[in-house]
Amino acid sequence: MVKVLAIGDPHGDLKKIKKIPLFKSDLILITGDAGKADFARNRFFENIKRKNKGLEKLDYTAKDNKTAYLEIFNSSINVWKYTSKFAPTYSILGNVGMDMVYDSKVKEDEKKYGLKLPSLRQKMNKIKNFYFVRNVIRNVGGLRIGFLEYFHDVCWYKEYGVKDKKELDGAKKETLKAKRILKNFKNLDILVCHQPPYGYLDKTNHPSAPKEWEGKHAGSKVILDYIKKEQPKYVFCGHIHESEGKTKIGKSQIYNLGVAGHTIVNFK
Repeated sequence: MVKVLAIGDPHGDLKKIKKIPLFKSDLILITGDAGKADFARNRFFENIKRKNKGLEKLDYTAKDNKTAYLEIFNSSINVWKYTSKFAPTYSILGNVGMDMVYDSKVKEDEKKYGLKLPSLRQKMNKIKNFYFVRNVIRNVGGLRIGFLEYFHDVCWYKEYGVKDKKELDGAKKETLKAKRILKNFKNLDILVCHQPPYGYLDKTNHPSAPKEWEGKHAGSKVILDYIKKEQPKYVFCGHIHESEGKTKIGKSQIYNLGVAGHTIVNFK
């Protein structure tokens, strides 16, 4: 029997993580957003409000950039180090700090802001029993597990009325890439992804989000179509924390694990 412990987006909340019975697991799966990103999130929503008022957005200063980076960096490493003490830990990327794992992107920020920043990639590679996974299938303990990192699904931009051409073009490319990846995800026991499938456990009702977002679906139609067609036994996701819960799509069990929520599944 393999005991799989799935944990929703930790967001650096070690207090919650330490309440989870990690010792009971043979394998730990994390749905992304390991780090705390309060500074970056507050700035993001503040700029949306400013845009709606016709004000210029607040750009990052060198100090802002370093503050945001180190908050995510330190809290992510702390979470991964802790969970990997108990069982092999596999984590995908969420939308928080996506660029931080690419050293080329970090170097761009270092040059732009005149900073010296630590490498998240190098630091995570030194954590024993920890595996950072991107858009691949891993055979672990006899289970076929597909790991799909966060991507910008074009359906989100349509749902939320974003019309910026550059952003839409980028989302179209990422959406096509996700479709290509999922075509190879056959006969999965588990799909680990960041955002929920569209229309399931994905409604935005967070108090910090803009009012015009309330009740809209933030899930992925690409993921929904994949689940309907391929029917993985379990799907673990997060992203839309206020929609934490579980449901079914056909025979697939869907779990939105919220912020550091968890579930244990036993495979014989």
